[in-house]
Amino acid sequence: MDQRQAISAFGALAQDTRLAIVRMLVKAGPLGLAAGLIAERAGVAASNVSFHLKDLEHAGLVNSRREARSIIYSADFETLRGLIAFLMKDCCSGHPEICTPALADTCCTPASTKKRKKEHA
Repeated sequence: MDQRQAISAFGALAQDTRLAIVRMLVKAGPLGLAAGLIAERAGVAASNVSFHLKDLEHAGLVNSRREARSIIYSADFETLRGLIAFLMKDCCSGHPEICTPALADTCCTPASTKKRKKEHA
């Protein structure tokens, strides 16, 4: 990711509703969510969420696909990884002990591990 792409992505994320939508889509995973459900969960009108989704798609942060009568949106994980890598590139002047905890906190625990932890609790 170059600086121009990063600025576009950060610009798209610099708004409450759009940031909430991206976080919602990250949680939804690769299957994504229908535009109507995104609007409902975000608490905004369908026309408003459409405007925000278009901006996020233009910045490369979300993808869309048509399924029957619905448009399904999903986070573009490759772009999001690129954005994180852009921020962390040349991290910490050669002191990985500073960056390692920050990077570890950005990833989720695999679903199978979560399930096993719940079973043992």
